[in-house]
Amino acid sequence: MTENNEAAAPPVPPTAEAPARNCENCGRALLGEYCYACGQPVKGLVRHFSSIIGDFADSVLNLDTRLPRTLWPLLAKPGFLTTEYFSGRRVRYVSPVRLFVFISIVTFFVAQFTVSFGDGTVRFDDDGDSISQAATVQEVEKIRDQTLAEMAQARENVAGMPGADTGIRMGEKELRKKAQKRIEALRKAQPGPAASAGAAAEAEAASATATSATTPTSATTPTTQTTPTTTTKNDDDEEFDISFNDKPWDAKTNPIAVAWLPRFANNWLNSQASRVKGNFKRLKEDPNALKDAMLSAVPSTLFILLPLFALMLKVLYLFKRRLYMEHLIVALHSHAFLCLALLLMFVTVALQDWLAPASGALHTLFGWIEALLWLWMPIYLLIMQKRVYAQGWPMTLVKYCVLGICYFFLLTTGALFTMLFSLVNM
Repeated sequence: MTENNEAAAPPVPPTAEAPARNCENCGRALLGEYCYACGQPVKGLVRHFSSIIGDFADSVLNLDTRLPRTLWPLLAKPGFLTTEYFSGRRVRYVSPVRLFVFISIVTFFVAQFTVSFGDGTVRFDDDGDSISQAATVQEVEKIRDQTLAEMAQARENVAGMPGADTGIRMGEKELRKKAQKRIEALRKAQPGPAASAGAAAEAEAASATATSATTPTSATTPTTQTTPTTTTKNDDDEEFDISFNDKPWDAKTNPIAVAWLPRFANNWLNSQASRVKGNFKRLKEDPNALKDAMLSAVPSTLFILLPLFALMLKVLYLFKRRLYMEHLIVALHSHAFLCLALLLMFVTVALQDWLAPASGALHTLFGWIEALLWLWMPIYLLIMQKRVYAQGWPMTLVKYCVLGICYFFLLTTGALFTMLFSLVNM
C-alpha cells in the first residue's frame, strides 16, 4: 500500500535557482538587503505605499516594545541607562537620542494644553487682589508707588540688554491703569470731600473746555485740538515702548546700534524690535500666544544647550579621559529624565484641576506628588553623576555645584533669548 501511494504521488519538479541580484548603484552582487560595497538598500521609496506604511509601523512598534523597559529605569534608577549603554547592553533600551526626542516632543505637546498665561487678560500683580481690595484712595496710591519702585529696581538689574525690560515696562503701565480705575471707582462710590473735589475738578475742566470752544481766538484753538490726543494716549490702545539706552526705541530717532556689530546686523535687530513692538497688542488680546510660541521654541533651545552641557562635563572630568560622546550620552539621558519629570508634573497638575480643584485629601495628595517630583530632580542628577563618573562624594558635590551654577546661567540666558525669539515670531 505504501508502494502504491508513492507511485501515485506526482513527481516534485526541481527547484529553480533564484536569479542573482546586482546592486543598481554599483553593480556588485547583492548578498542581502544592503549592498556590501556602497551600502545602498535594496528597498527604495518607489514601491507599494502599503509596504512603506508597514516599515513605518514596524519602526514605531520597535520603539514601543522597548519603551516600557526604558522609562522606569530612566525615572527611578539614576545613571542606570547610561552605565548599561557604556557596558554595551544597548539593544534592549531606546537609544538616547530617540528617547530624548520622543519624550521632549510629548512633554511640550502636553504643556500646550496644561500651561496657561490667563483667560485673556495679562496680569502682572498678585491677581489684582491688593489694588482691587484697597478701601481708600491713599491705600491704592501706596500700593501703586511701592510696586512701581520694585519694578524700577528690577528694570535696573536687566539694564543694558535690548528688549530685556519690556515685560517690566508693560507691567508698570498695566499697574498704573488698574490703580487709576480703582481710584476713580472709589471716588464715585464714596461721597465726601474727595468725591466733591473730584467732581469740582471735572466741572472746572468741563467749563474750561466749553469756554475755549466758544471763544473765537486763535490761541485757544491748539488747546482744543491737543487735549483729545493726550487723553487717547492713556487709553488701552496705547502702544508699548521698547527701551534702548534708557530711551524709548525708535527706528529713526533712537535705533539699536551696537558698535561692534556690522550694519546689516543692527538693521536686522531694529527690524526684529519693530516686530516685537507690533506683537504686544496681540499679546494683550491673547496672552497664550506667547506661551504657545515659547513652548514651541523650547525643544530647539534644549538641542542647542545639550552639546554645551556635555562640553562642561568634559571640562570638569578632563582627567577621566572619557570621549566627548560619552559625556553627550550623559547629557541626553539627564535631559530626557528632566523632560519626563516635567511631563509627569504637567499630568499631575491637569489631574488636580480635573479631579480635585478644591481643597481636600486628593488635592493635597496631588500637591505632594508635585513637590516630590521637584525634590527628586536635583537628587536624581546628583546620584546619576556619582554613579556614572564614580568619584568620591566630596569631589562629586563640588563639581555638581559648579555644573549647576554654570548651567543655570546658561539656561537662564537661553530662556531669555527663547522669550525674545518667541515675541518676534509669535
